[in-house]
Amino acid sequence: MARRQETARGSMPLKELLISKESTAMASFGVRDLDTMMRFAPRRYVVPAPLRSLHEVSQGEEVSAVVSVVSLRDRAMRSRHGFILEVTVSDGDDEIVLTFFLTKQHQLQWHRGRLAVGARIIVHGTVGFDGYRQALQITHPAYEPVEDTDEGRAWAQRPRPVYPLRQNIAQATMRSATEKGLEFAGSLSRPVPDEVIARRAVAPLEEAVRLVHTPLTVENTRHGMAHLRFEEAFILQAIFAQRRGQDERTPAPVLAAEGPLQGLFDARLPFTLTDGQREIGGEIEERIGNGHPTSALLQGDVGSGKTVVALRAMLRAVDSGHQAALLAPTEVLAEQHHRTLLTLLGDLARAGQLDGHEAATRVRLLTGSQRTAGRRETLLDVTSGQAGIVVGTHALLTESVEFASLGLVVIDEQHRFGVDHRRRLRTKGPAGQSPHVIVMTATPIPRTAALATVGDLDVLSLRESPGLRAGVTSFVVHEKLPKWEQRMWQRAAEEIAAGRQVFVVCARIDEDEADAPAPPELDENGNEKPPTLEPARGVTQTAQRLAERSEFAGARLGILHGRLTGEEKQEVMAQMARGEIDLLVSTTVIEVGVDVPNASTMIVLDAERFGVSQLHQLRGRVGRGEHAGIAFFDSSAEVGADHSLHLQRIADAADGFALAELDLRRRGAGDLVGEEQSGLQRTLKHLDVMRDARVIEQAREDAFAVVAADPELTAHPALAGAIADRLRDADPDVERS
Repeated sequence: MARRQETARGSMPLKELLISKESTAMASFGVRDLDTMMRFAPRRYVVPAPLRSLHEVSQGEEVSAVVSVVSLRDRAMRSRHGFILEVTVSDGDDEIVLTFFLTKQHQLQWHRGRLAVGARIIVHGTVGFDGYRQALQITHPAYEPVEDTDEGRAWAQRPRPVYPLRQNIAQATMRSATEKGLEFAGSLSRPVPDEVIARRAVAPLEEAVRLVHTPLTVENTRHGMAHLRFEEAFILQAIFAQRRGQDERTPAPVLAAEGPLQGLFDARLPFTLTDGQREIGGEIEERIGNGHPTSALLQGDVGSGKTVVALRAMLRAVDSGHQAALLAPTEVLAEQHHRTLLTLLGDLARAGQLDGHEAATRVRLLTGSQRTAGRRETLLDVTSGQAGIVVGTHALLTESVEFASLGLVVIDEQHRFGVDHRRRLRTKGPAGQSPHVIVMTATPIPRTAALATVGDLDVLSLRESPGLRAGVTSFVVHEKLPKWEQRMWQRAAEEIAAGRQVFVVCARIDEDEADAPAPPELDENGNEKPPTLEPARGVTQTAQRLAERSEFAGARLGILHGRLTGEEKQEVMAQMARGEIDLLVSTTVIEVGVDVPNASTMIVLDAERFGVSQLHQLRGRVGRGEHAGIAFFDSSAEVGADHSLHLQRIADAADGFALAELDLRRRGAGDLVGEEQSGLQRTLKHLDVMRDARVIEQAREDAFAVVAADPELTAHPALAGAIADRLRDADPDVERS
């Protein structure tokens, strides 16, 4: 009962604790109750300069000094409205003038009221020089009363928290709000059990929030933040532990048959599986062979052979008398996967046809743009079970699609699907069973990040490459260096002249449409920063410009973007595959899965607008055959500017695992249990999944133990409440993020 009262008090609305402007300031960040406010950590801390004697200071130095007010005088400004207040102060060794330029009478009176002659204060500021008086001064210093004791001096030298700000919100308002909240710190909800906090030697919550918001030393801030980081990791891992437990209580089809299809497929492969593919394949077979739903992340760099590994698992599902579905984010990718599977399987995919193998199954494609007759035929095969493997887009998720016995779902590029999509697939298992799920990504996640981002998935990593590709070399091209850009187009023309093909990717379809308004960037004082990006180029206009360039005279140009119909997109990609298009100008619709072995050059315009994983995926579209690939990241950024340096780091890092760490540090880990896929502040307020790997591992061990002993968290209502709060914006029945 006591814990319930604490939780209720901690959830007290801030309007009951703070004055209006303070609660409004906090509400602008979505902070509306005491629990949330006490966990709203400062962005950084300002540490005052060491205490100095005024006799030792020089112009330009940061200084802190304990002084007494000797005299004050003010006068009206000559050239503009307002007042100059000059306060002479002394530390016993020397004197200096504190100068304030004030526009209002009440400001003058406010400072005079705090700076009476004889007042003892501590001053922080930068020493300047008054040319008129030929003397040192400090303009607009920070100051406050100080007790002339060791404790008083320590308090005056404490680190000052700096909170994020919105426009028209003062730092003093944020500090005042949190300091008032500390009066009620004893009533905060404590989701981490006390015995866990004690075992990990973490400061108790009440002490931790005081150390975070009113520290005496920098070391205090570290101790305080250690609790918030551990608590955040613990709640997240408790969510994953509950999901693991739910899986263990849920039945799933047993995919353990040693049927003919997988063996026949292995015997017909035109290449030898790598050791990694065999090892990961064995792990998947073990997982899908038990009676509980497997949830695994199959990660590997572009070209690591994930599709073959997934196909072998799908064939095992068919051998076991069930069906498998391969879900792709776009129709172009779904069609590409369908063609790839048909090519790899050959007569094993032609059940019911004269040239089909006697053990064959059917591989069907289902997309939203299919014609009625073809869709009806596919649905009949899916419902009857004649189609052992079904490839499709989100069209597979509609209620009209009923599987005879869905045993395995493979999701390609899982970040393109919302959690609701995956939840709906989970409901399509046979007789109340949940199908096994494998999600594939070509943007690998480092192990420490995986513990936090997909802690309820078994992470399987393919690090080897089958060695069938020539590879890609990447370059950053700056538009502000015209000779570089000219050489880029010349190089593309040379590849076309040699009989190869080129992709040019744009950030949008048409330049006549205004860019989507981006939220303004604010500096730490809440002021809006000027925009940093040039307007993006579009597919339509870029294709027209390239058609007029002399380098591409006679080249066959094509365009591809999301406004084309499904049939039009399919035809364009078919022409590209047949070599009938030399240069394809496209949006990121070609980002994943598109396989044109003859394509050797990728040019990404306005590359600074694309994410790390997007650029890595795009350059993975070339160099897929015998010819080496070239990727150009074309940027309007200044040479050496942040965008330029970031692109250069991507160009230099060919390994997807290294890029994953770069992406993680730049964009954040995403919404780990909900729908959002990026943005550190969305999900991880305090944790850094790279820095805090040890914390995450400890929290995982503790959280899994707590949930194992009390799956419903009956004895831990504060933890149950924290989990509910974390999932508030997501469907609590969602599948893995």
